[in-house]
Amino acid sequence: MEAILVDCVQKSLRHFMHSNAIFLCHRLCAEFPTEANLQLLAGCYLQNNQAYSAYSILKGTQMAQSRYLFAISCFQMDLLSEAEAALCPANEPSAEVPNGAAGHYLLGLIYRYTDRRKSAIDHFKQALSMDPLMWSAYEELCTLGAAEEASSVFGEAAAVCVQRQYLSCSTSPRSQSSAEDSNLVDSRHCVSDDASPRQPKHMQGLKDIPGTHNGASVFGGTASQPINSSLSNISFYNTPSPVIAQLSNVAPPPLCRNVQPNGPNLSTGAAESSPKSTVNSTIQAPRRKVMDEGKIRKISGRLFSDSGPRRSSRLSGDANANSNASVTGNGTSISSKYLGGSKLSSMAFRSMIVRKGQGWANENIDEGVRNDVLDDSRLNVTSTTSTSSPAVETKSQEQEEANFSVGGQLMSSSKVITGASEALTLLRDLGDAYRLSCLYRCQDALDAYLKVPPKHYHTGWVLSQVGKAHFELVDYLEADRAFSLARQSTPYSLEGMDVYSTVLYHLKEDMKLSYLAQELISTDRLAPQTWCAMGNCYSLQKDHETALKNFQRAVQLNPRFAYAHTLCGHEYVALEDFENGIKCYQSALRVDARHYNAWYGLGMVYLRQEKFEFSEHFFRMAFQINPRSSVIMSYLGTALHALKRSEEALAVMEKAILADKKNPLPMYQKANILMSLENFDEALEVLEELKEYAPRESSVYALMGRIYKRRNMHEKAMLHYGISLDLKPSATDAAAIKAAIEKLHVPDEIEDNL
Repeated sequence: MEAILVDCVQKSLRHFMHSNAIFLCHRLCAEFPTEANLQLLAGCYLQNNQAYSAYSILKGTQMAQSRYLFAISCFQMDLLSEAEAALCPANEPSAEVPNGAAGHYLLGLIYRYTDRRKSAIDHFKQALSMDPLMWSAYEELCTLGAAEEASSVFGEAAAVCVQRQYLSCSTSPRSQSSAEDSNLVDSRHCVSDDASPRQPKHMQGLKDIPGTHNGASVFGGTASQPINSSLSNISFYNTPSPVIAQLSNVAPPPLCRNVQPNGPNLSTGAAESSPKSTVNSTIQAPRRKVMDEGKIRKISGRLFSDSGPRRSSRLSGDANANSNASVTGNGTSISSKYLGGSKLSSMAFRSMIVRKGQGWANENIDEGVRNDVLDDSRLNVTSTTSTSSPAVETKSQEQEEANFSVGGQLMSSSKVITGASEALTLLRDLGDAYRLSCLYRCQDALDAYLKVPPKHYHTGWVLSQVGKAHFELVDYLEADRAFSLARQSTPYSLEGMDVYSTVLYHLKEDMKLSYLAQELISTDRLAPQTWCAMGNCYSLQKDHETALKNFQRAVQLNPRFAYAHTLCGHEYVALEDFENGIKCYQSALRVDARHYNAWYGLGMVYLRQEKFEFSEHFFRMAFQINPRSSVIMSYLGTALHALKRSEEALAVMEKAILADKKNPLPMYQKANILMSLENFDEALEVLEELKEYAPRESSVYALMGRIYKRRNMHEKAMLHYGISLDLKPSATDAAAIKAAIEKLHVPDEIEDNL
């Protein structure tokens, strides 16, 4: 009964029938209240986005896999201290982090969000060292500004590690020790190596905790752990494949190694034959009983006895050879040599997956796929053929020893090595570009992305990163083009859409921005990017209160979305609610200390409040993170000028102009500083040059009018003031210009006294 229920639960989960899985799993736990079954139940709730239920179920459990699942539940519920305690028990300081690389990655996220940057970096690096293909860990290191060059992370050492992981999964018995065999199927709970856990929407920050390549996954234990401490029966996080895994507690097929063992009594009944061959010689190898016959019958019985073609006589010999491999489920074991007599061909053997940390085989059967279980009536079977020559067996052995199971497919060792090298080369190219982007070396990042193969460059993720790089370079037109291509490539993806909406905001493309917001609403109403786009849409219409509500909705959906906090701060500042604006910027920095937009926002608030020392500090913090931003340098120079440090301010402005010659702001501020230093000729030269870049910028003509007034050239001053008004400045600027015109003939000394 237990095996049947487990199999039904897993089948329901594979078909995303979560409510059915939860119901059946409750029946399972009521009948067989083991911790392993509780893990399965908790996994059902996690899959159904009910972390609070998994939390209640697993609280107080001790098994490593239970602690890992409990930590995930706590993380989703933002109970970070409890999550940390589950992964690193205080009473066991030397205990290993459960689930290997995935466990270290989760612990790194916990440390990151509890403001322990150094510890977070250590655990992300540890996760990468255990699983070099864990891109999410490298992504987090890039976000923290602590990533090493991709060539060293995804280099030769990583290639050796990946190859070792896969090549240790050889189908040859010589590649695995007897100790591994004894733990190969230590419980019915086993998980596919290629598990790709699906992330619930509210699982904020936990972007991806992939399975390791040696048997660990979100719901599976590490290869170094006994499998009975893992919840590998939650294979619903795997991508469904045409060949279903046998995951029930019913005795699985023999763990076929496809190799003629070196045992003394195995020369007969082990030769390959046609699928219709039978066995007429009784298996002579002594039985290695791991439990009594009565219990065996309870498990094997006649369940699914008509479930498909039987295995060939080759299995009979292999069953003998693998008599030390046992199938165990909840304390129930059955020797694999008891099973045999199926008609699967030798080609069908090659579809069987035998991995370290896994004890199940995949089979492809006529009408879909079903669990094939042999009853104890077939324990003693006979063979009619054993005619293959030793030479054929030797050749077969040599061929099969070179095969390795990777993602359900058998591959030669050379293909495994080549595939690992190609995968790491791709990650190296992407990692190099992404790291440069996170360091805000955006032009270098764009050059690096061009080295990515075209089929990957034209994917949504890469094009979104290209769009972000152009955005940071204040090249909004190119950013718009890149994001548009990303939308065409993957219209279902929300990657970078918050930044895209800001690009359209700066371009004042209200129609395109409105259309984007509506599309995102129809795609996913529960994504923070959607509400950021909606907020930008209203902000462009100067409806700051409605915009603020939309940004707050984004924060509500994902409190760890730093950009949403920053956008809230911008709207509060637009409403002149500086106190709440400061709080929002600080919230953004608690999520991501390298989010330079929030440092910049704080600098702007204090600049408007004329607290120039604070303003300089925050602009410098932003500048340290993004030293190539012309805008940040411009405002830093403005703060320095306000502090009467004009020479420093001019030096910063020169750097800002060199950083982006298309940006009119630093040139304008430089002219302003030169005017205050009474270098009128130099200031006018700068402004004349600036007119070519920004011919319709009213503030440029207004500043020229002020300079001409200071030089008592009233006619030219009046001319430039008039041009400035014709260019329709903001209401505040227009009032200031009109006031300057009225005082045009008033000497500066008297005007200052007024």
